[in-house]
Amino acid sequence: MMSKLEAFILGIIQGLTEFLPISSTGHLYLGRHLFGLDEAGLFLDTMLHMGTLLAVLVVYKNELLQILKNPFGKLSMLLVIGTIPAVIVGLCLSDLFDSISKTGVTIGWEFLFTGFILWVADGVKKGAKKMDSISYGDALFIGTFQAAAIFPAISRSGLTIAAGLFRKLDRETAAYFSFLLSIPAIAGGIVMQFGEMMSGHTEAVTFSSMLMATLSSAIFGYMAVVWMINFLKRKSLKVFAVYVWLLGFTVLFLQMTGIF
Repeated sequence: MMSKLEAFILGIIQGLTEFLPISSTGHLYLGRHLFGLDEAGLFLDTMLHMGTLLAVLVVYKNELLQILKNPFGKLSMLLVIGTIPAVIVGLCLSDLFDSISKTGVTIGWEFLFTGFILWVADGVKKGAKKMDSISYGDALFIGTFQAAAIFPAISRSGLTIAAGLFRKLDRETAAYFSFLLSIPAIAGGIVMQFGEMMSGHTEAVTFSSMLMATLSSAIFGYMAVVWMINFLKRKSLKVFAVYVWLLGFTVLFLQMTGIF
């Protein structure tokens, strides 16, 4: 049974790593393994994602009101187009990626890949596109990168921020649009998880632990969104690349030695 402290720590992990470009799913896999909670997957993940969804909804409340007022406006269409690739990949390859996620056999390599993309993206010539200059082609390109993040340790935020930089968005806008695009992605994932829970076994989690995990995820997710947008105004993505490289090599070493 998951304790309140474990729930709190996993909420911190989810909240921070959902929006920092270092992979929330990969870190949650490692966190659950560390606490011996490998079987506490689906329901726990759903509530943790509910927390990060709440966080990003608070940050983007004005944009969401704009969408509600003008549901067929450009911003709405950008989000729809940017979400289509992930929907297609998720529906067509969900069973494959579920099996990969459960074994964790590729996690180390996925951390390394995330670091490579971050390093390359950080080195591209700085762009100047703001939100009002993002095209539908930009949204589709960024959404295609988002679709690759269905692998557990490939960072969704990392790849979408990198894709934005490749399309010459300025660094703040790349992060801003990445997090805005996370809203339908996270919401869609929660819907799919609820569907799976309704059709199968769900692990026992106390209400207090569930609430702790959700609130912790929401609070630290909100902090991560605000901090990351400001961070990219002045700082480099390479620090995150180095971090996930070190983590990836560590995971591979532990897997090869049979420790993990």
